[in-house]
Amino acid sequence: MTVAEWCVFGTLMLYLLTLAAAKWTASGRFDNSNPRDPAFYNDPIRARALGAHQNGIEAFPFFAFAVLLAEFRVGPLRLIDELAVLFLIVRIAYVFTYLGNRPTLRSILWTIGFTINVAIFFLPMIRGYLRV
Repeated sequence: MTVAEWCVFGTLMLYLLTLAAAKWTASGRFDNSNPRDPAFYNDPIRARALGAHQNGIEAFPFFAFAVLLAEFRVGPLRLIDELAVLFLIVRIAYVFTYLGNRPTLRSILWTIGFTINVAIFFLPMIRGYLRV
């Protein structure tokens, strides 16, 4: 497996663990028989964890598809790997800024992450212009 493919897995685990951590730290207040109870997410940190989790679900498909497409279309593998690692780092920072209630920085990080995704997606098209 390539580094980028491991980053796809890491991104998947990140959005799963974001919400899992909020549930584990709830000190028995999470009811697994009613996992979508809105009252559980009344706590501000848990509400932000849910938001980060949902955004991870939204961001994941494009990232996974961009990586697989770039690899399938024989984009520059080293650059795909580097951008995928950068995306994962940005997503980790994004989750921390979401949990830390830093909306401006969070929006900046989201934009950076989206730009990285677009770059990965178009790598096969511009590979002839790159010196890699």
